[in-house]
Amino acid sequence: MYISKKIKIAFTFLIAMIAIDSYSQSNDFKVTLDAGHGAHDFGAVYSGRVEKNIALAIVLKVGKILESYPNMDVIYTRKTDVFIDLVERANIANRADSHIFVSIHCNANKNTAADGTETYVMGMNKIASNLEAAKKENAVITLEKDYKQKYEGFDPNSPETMIGMTLMQEEYLENSISLASKIEDKFALLGKKLRHGGVKQAPFMVLHKAYMPRVLIETGFISNPTEGELLNSEDGQNDIARAIAEAIISYKYEFFGDGGVETSGEKPSQILKENPVKGTETPEVNGGIIKKDTLGSIFKIQLSASKKKIALEPKNFKGLQNVTLVYEDNIYKYLYGDTSDYENAKNKLNEVKSKGYDSAFLIAFKNGKKVSIQEAIK
Repeated sequence: MYISKKIKIAFTFLIAMIAIDSYSQSNDFKVTLDAGHGAHDFGAVYSGRVEKNIALAIVLKVGKILESYPNMDVIYTRKTDVFIDLVERANIANRADSHIFVSIHCNANKNTAADGTETYVMGMNKIASNLEAAKKENAVITLEKDYKQKYEGFDPNSPETMIGMTLMQEEYLENSISLASKIEDKFALLGKKLRHGGVKQAPFMVLHKAYMPRVLIETGFISNPTEGELLNSEDGQNDIARAIAEAIISYKYEFFGDGGVETSGEKPSQILKENPVKGTETPEVNGGIIKKDTLGSIFKIQLSASKKKIALEPKNFKGLQNVTLVYEDNIYKYLYGDTSDYENAKNKLNEVKSKGYDSAFLIAFKNGKKVSIQEAIK
């Protein structure tokens, strides 16, 4: 009788703990932090300054700051000196259904005077310096076993070859740019300690495979004697980590508020189970996005994206009226709202989030052409 009672109490306690843990996890804002390189992949090395070590030190510091905040769940691709395949780094974030993916690196250049931070979003910008940065980081895949089969013939020495691959970055681009901008704005506050170089686009394989807003941060040039020593110092790493963490927290507050998070719609782990469909068909617009002769800036909200076509009826969109869609790269994207007032657009965004579309985000058009939110505001 005593044993039976003891087991019953233990079972009840276990169920309660599982319920509490499940509830807390479901409401967490999930951030995957990726420390570039690792183990036999040293990254850039200059005068004893080693990229893999600096990147890991900064990631651990960022994670420690974030973990001190409520409703914040930090996932690490690595916490020790180990080698992780590029695609696996992204898939760690995908399987965790992370809200954002942040990959941290150090820059290097034969010109030792080169300095400053750079925060990249996924894109096909063909600026030579951007392609060179992607080429350097993508070269890591040659250290992986059977990389030619794993990456479908992608040539790391020619990042442009990724143009022929299916890209899903459009769904997350605006949010990625917003996160990258916040990071660079925080770097700017470091003043003379570190020059901020701005937001850039380049075809990074590790970003290509992550199905969420994501950025790759080049925290500075370890090839620059002065900046390299800053990156290699405890104080310098603390300053950089604090800037990145504050940017992430600011992003979370702007898009999800100061409470918990409930993500609706297709999750990264669900997208991961399917092979991306290749295709570069001409976008087909149903219901109309924006008239080509419309002048000025127009803001809309992307509610969700799916490979399945859904009837544009209010009952299918939590009662929202006049939802439209666009078909791009074999993906149906559902849009709501139509306003030239940025503040009104943000209010509409809050409206749809209150209805359960937590992963919704703003997109913008200027003179009939899709542009960044920042450009539309200007």
